[in-house]
Amino acid sequence: MKIESWGTRLGLILAMAGNAVGLGNFLRFPVQAVQNGGGAFIIPYLVSFLLMGIPLLWVEWSVGRFGGKKGIHSTPFILDAMDRRRIWKYIGVFGIFTNVAVASYYCYIESWTLSYVFHSIIGTFKGMSQAEVAQFFVDYTEIDKTTLGIPYEAVVFYILCLVLNTWILSRGLAGIEKVAVVGVPLLLIFGAFLAFKGLTIGTTGATPEHPDANSWEGINFLWTPQFDSLLNPKVWLAAAGQIFFTLSVGMGTIQCYASYVRAKEDIALNATSAGFTNEFVEVVLGSLIVIPIAAGYLGIDWVRENAGFGMAFQTMPYLFDKWGALLGALSGVFWFGLLFFAGITSSLAMGTPWVGFMQDEFRWTREKGALSFGLIILAFGLPTVLFFHQGVFDEYDYWGGTVSLVIFALIEIVLFAWIFGIDKGWAELTEGSDIKLPIIYKYIIKYVTPILLFFVFLGSFIAPPVEKLIVLKSPQSQNKDFLDLLLENGFEVINTGNKTTLKSDAQTFSKNFRNSVYFEKFIQDQFSISPEAYTLTDFQDWKGNLKSLISGKGWKLDNNSLISKISNTDINEKLRHTTNPQEIESLKEQKFYINLARSLLSVMFLGIAFLVHIAYKKRKRALL
Repeated sequence: MKIESWGTRLGLILAMAGNAVGLGNFLRFPVQAVQNGGGAFIIPYLVSFLLMGIPLLWVEWSVGRFGGKKGIHSTPFILDAMDRRRIWKYIGVFGIFTNVAVASYYCYIESWTLSYVFHSIIGTFKGMSQAEVAQFFVDYTEIDKTTLGIPYEAVVFYILCLVLNTWILSRGLAGIEKVAVVGVPLLLIFGAFLAFKGLTIGTTGATPEHPDANSWEGINFLWTPQFDSLLNPKVWLAAAGQIFFTLSVGMGTIQCYASYVRAKEDIALNATSAGFTNEFVEVVLGSLIVIPIAAGYLGIDWVRENAGFGMAFQTMPYLFDKWGALLGALSGVFWFGLLFFAGITSSLAMGTPWVGFMQDEFRWTREKGALSFGLIILAFGLPTVLFFHQGVFDEYDYWGGTVSLVIFALIEIVLFAWIFGIDKGWAELTEGSDIKLPIIYKYIIKYVTPILLFFVFLGSFIAPPVEKLIVLKSPQSQNKDFLDLLLENGFEVINTGNKTTLKSDAQTFSKNFRNSVYFEKFIQDQFSISPEAYTLTDFQDWKGNLKSLISGKGWKLDNNSLISKISNTDINEKLRHTTNPQEIESLKEQKFYINLARSLLSVMFLGIAFLVHIAYKKRKRALL
């Protein structure tokens, strides 16, 4: 069988950058920044990039090239080659499972972008109000409705997207490289155009409904550090999670791509180039499109109140329409075309580990491997399409796109630095390197990165409840009626020193005040108290929980912690506290689909593990 390799170094770097540059750069990053303090988020984000992102990129490139030298292109047997204990090949299953699980729902988002390119071309969004654009997305994802007269329109675009991915995968590395060489530059061009528009709107989009609209307010919010948030563990966890998501580390795709590089190729510079290309796209372009454009027409308060993944589809077409018929349609094509290229370069990377595994272990042709990947994604991905509103999509994202990444990255770096050995690992990383890596990173990889990864995992595993903390900073906020309102709505005083401090659980706060922006407006309207008179932050009381545990009173868990997720604590609590028959039925249905999604993911993982076991037996027989 012909051994594949990358055609050019540029093609490899662009393919790697395309793998990392995905939908998260433009959709997830700005939303995470807004929801975690704007400028305060950037500092832990950059620290996480330097202490976890870059080290993990170097480790995964090194691991991949090491396996490639031995003719191995999938993580189960790459890890097996690094240490001969049997367990490693089964831990390596994460490097295939994560890609299949993520691709199953990721290709559905990708199909949205393809559909919206088409709708932008034919002028579907022309003249629509914001509410109509938002409803269009809801109708599109409700499978029984159609916007084009095509039955099951969302399914049709999903299958079309899968067919395209499967066909390109079947062309081998050459096909992926061609897509990257064309797609990544186009992505940058489209992004630069939209970023320029975001920068130049200024106050020209202000209206009587949104008189304070200003695109620069959006940029200022994202880049003005709020240092009081730096002590909040929630912000650090969010920043670390974004680094994992954006760099595609802990998935197995990087190892697979790197296994096809030549034995003496410089992987240190390649990894660094791909990583910083991704960061440029995310931090520079990602921060200059959605938030500034939305703030330029709707105001920063609207953005803070409504920031979410759906803004890209439920808001942007409405905003583009304000630029006129031709430029609006063109901008829609650019925006959703940008997202499509970002998506497909990533989803192609997700298919490569499966194809490489089937080629290596079962001697399948690349065409057969690509077709099997497409069929598997169709089978496991259709539930995310058909039951999108029932929570299947979100479960795939949580377990496949979040938890698995952290687990695999933590175990992988321990293997590299402590079992394979940091000296051997550093020699592998620097072999053939055109750049001299700072020696400090040898110790960061061995000590700092594993410790930080452990705390990220621990933080998600036993996270205490998120609480709302209010510190009253000025006499203006010491208004008795204001204090009485807080106490009546679930707040309790926890400190009456120089500054009065109150706290409330996040669920009660959300029920009474919706969100922080709504609260600020309400307080200003009712009591003429400006947000400068107090600070309102999210808070997780790790110290208090530790004291409680030591004193024998137990540890409180947030409903979004890993343990609570496993036990369905949130839904079970709601079931215990509701007597409404309709709500009970809805919660039971939600619980059924959540458990269905987890069952499908378990079947997927066990199925891949079984194939790895068969491959292992084949290898043993071949040695006899």
